[in-house]
Amino acid sequence: MTTPALLPLSGRRIPTLSPGASSFPHHRATLRLSEKFILLLILSAFITLCFGAFFFLPDNSKHKRFDFGLEDVLIPHIESEKEARHSSRQVIHGVGAHDEHPRELRERMPRATAETKTRLETQTHTVSIHLSPEGEKKKNTHMMKHAWDSYRQYGWGHNELKPIAKKGHSTNIFGNSQMGATIVDALDTLYIMGLHDEFKDAQEWIEQNLDFSVNAEVSVFEVNIRFIGGLLAAYYLSGQEVFKVKAVQLAEKLLPAFNTPTGIPWAMVNLKSGVGRNWGWASAGSSILAEFGTLHMEFVHLTYLTGNPAYYQKVMHIRKLLAKMDRPNGLYPNYLNPRTGRWGQHHTSVGGLGDSFYEYLLKAWLMSDKTDTEARKTYDDAIEAIERHLIRKSNGGLTFIGEWKNGHLERKMGHLTCFAGGMFALGADGSPDDKAGHYLQLGAEIAHTCHESYDRTVLKLGPEAFKFDSGLEAVAVRQNEKYYILRPEVIETYWYMWRFTHDPKYRQWGWEAVQAIDKYCRVSGGFSGVKDVYSSNPTYDDVQQSFFLAETLKYLYLLFSSDELLPLENWVFNTEAHPLPVLHQGNITLPGSETQR
Repeated sequence: MTTPALLPLSGRRIPTLSPGASSFPHHRATLRLSEKFILLLILSAFITLCFGAFFFLPDNSKHKRFDFGLEDVLIPHIESEKEARHSSRQVIHGVGAHDEHPRELRERMPRATAETKTRLETQTHTVSIHLSPEGEKKKNTHMMKHAWDSYRQYGWGHNELKPIAKKGHSTNIFGNSQMGATIVDALDTLYIMGLHDEFKDAQEWIEQNLDFSVNAEVSVFEVNIRFIGGLLAAYYLSGQEVFKVKAVQLAEKLLPAFNTPTGIPWAMVNLKSGVGRNWGWASAGSSILAEFGTLHMEFVHLTYLTGNPAYYQKVMHIRKLLAKMDRPNGLYPNYLNPRTGRWGQHHTSVGGLGDSFYEYLLKAWLMSDKTDTEARKTYDDAIEAIERHLIRKSNGGLTFIGEWKNGHLERKMGHLTCFAGGMFALGADGSPDDKAGHYLQLGAEIAHTCHESYDRTVLKLGPEAFKFDSGLEAVAVRQNEKYYILRPEVIETYWYMWRFTHDPKYRQWGWEAVQAIDKYCRVSGGFSGVKDVYSSNPTYDDVQQSFFLAETLKYLYLLFSSDELLPLENWVFNTEAHPLPVLHQGNITLPGSETQR
């Protein structure tokens, strides 16, 4: 870090020196009294600055491991491999084991990346306000407190909250059961933010009330990412055994969903009877790519924790089946029939119906300590086809990801698709053909486009979907696409881009989102989605989504936190933002896998 100048450059008058010439007239042998006085003033100012810096700058020794006052106890101690060799504890994550990702990404990114960053900085607005990360984190914590306290008062035990009506809320993804989805989904966010009393309340409710032996038909995908992911993350962070026990109990209830002719699971399963079925609206009774393709992280951890190979085998069977199938234009359609093993409608999307399938391919590789090269190769091949067929640049210069429908590209991008900017950045290191700089740039371009979708609305909140057609760019056209339901994907990408570039614009954009959410979505009973982001007087949808506490507020908090809080060398976030540790293959053996060390 360079020392700041004592005087602004614009205030400096430095005479040009000619070679061999003196900078002062020959008859001036001494300084005038007025010049001596000015020099004395400058010297006094310099001494004052030095003493001020010595006495008033913060003492770094107070920030032991995590910045901003986080205690070591907040996150389990991360041992180095050297320490682990002299310890009886199993190592599930370690500082020394994984140094090349993502820290080395910043250190050895190709020179083109630096040029890329320079170009990208010219595409966005200059940061116009001074951000205080500590202050922004406190604001995010206060928002979390308001959301949690409102749920605690008006919807406790229900899956979600209706903050206007001030009562509990649920949707068909949880069946007719009251499983406390918000409690489970919010666990790790409470813990990370240091809200320990609230975390204790949540733990007590789970111990006493969370029961999976209910006659309820639930979404396998949603229950996996929110409940199993949330419980596993809470277990790894806190070490409380109850969370692991509950996660395993629920996972056993999901296994009957895989009882299909192909092993591709049903979308829904009854927790009591084990009977499964698919959504009626899905193409010809198909299962959905983003649902059956978003089980790998949690199920691998279940096998790791329990020793039961069934979980690992189920998800590896899905991967092997997909590897044998033909893919039109190299693309994965969103629908697959679990009875016949054939693709349904040829619709490919990196947004809804497809999104987290690609995310979990990359994260399977990262979570395996980069030993699952099959997952990485599958991810790289899929992204290559997506670039070729789905990614385009608008007339106005905005990079977007469209949707492929029966051989035609629809020039529309969903809010859900905006997560891909962060995914491209996360996968940059390790990409083939030295394309790390390319994918970091692509991630930044997607982040810029998604920020534009926010910036071009009245509320400065992004619509559910936006078009790039007929002269319109990054703007929603249909009324049923103008809503904002507290989604996290844009902020998720801001956070990943911040971690990999430290470009201050991402914190600036995140702060804009904080202000907009707090201004337009906060109500007395919590936070609500809005139905039209282009209206200056929007109506509320009266739902506080559980993912608002699990993802949106967590990513905002992390955006203004030190990189040492949940470092990406050691943690991989599931698609619901629940952090799971990297599994170092030298210390574990998964059934059917080979240790590659």
